[in-house]
Amino acid sequence: MTHQEKHFTGSELLRDIVIGMSDGLTVPFALAAGLSGAVKDVNLIVIAGLAEIAAGSIAMGLGGYLAGKTEQDHYNSELKREYEEIETVPEKEREEVEFFFAELGLSRELQQQAAAELITDKDRWADFMMKYELGLEKPDARRATKSALNIGISYIIGGLIPLSPYFFVGSGLEGLKISALITIICLFVFGYFKSRLTGLNPVLGGIRVAVIGTIAAGCAFGIARLIGG
Repeated sequence: MTHQEKHFTGSELLRDIVIGMSDGLTVPFALAAGLSGAVKDVNLIVIAGLAEIAAGSIAMGLGGYLAGKTEQDHYNSELKREYEEIETVPEKEREEVEFFFAELGLSRELQQQAAAELITDKDRWADFMMKYELGLEKPDARRATKSALNIGISYIIGGLIPLSPYFFVGSGLEGLKISALITIICLFVFGYFKSRLTGLNPVLGGIRVAVIGTIAAGCAFGIARLIGG
């Protein structure tokens, strides 16, 4: 019988979608709810909502891009330092390699043999130190751009869900009722599948995400009502 590993490997893409969709569903929803409690002109709510989605997707995408670039820069900086240490203090670096193998339970003789084989190639040596000493995996060179697009697009999709009912109604409160129903369902579904992919209880995950989004929108609506008298 062939054994198949069932580990989830799309962690970076999932993280981007979670960041974009969670904010995209909650922030425009809360904004539209707040405006529904303060103004009667549904067109104003739509314009403000679209402006927020545009600004939010750009800001979130830029944040994802900068995070990806920072990860690359950090990795390259540490890799350069490892090469310098291999050149200047090779014996110390070799001891660290042997210590790693010792932690795996290898005998002293095997530790020395494995280390001797590894350090014959400086690139392989440096990669080994990066991964097992510092715990750093080489990032995808296109990660920053991918992250920006994934987060930005996810934010737009998420943001259009709570705003879409306002395109077809005549008042803000009417749009809010439909928007709340659709968005709460989408928040639950989003939280359900996110939790399922990450190995958590999907029902509790869906309820938690839906409750958070509902509280945010309710607070925005209440504050707008109080300010508007």
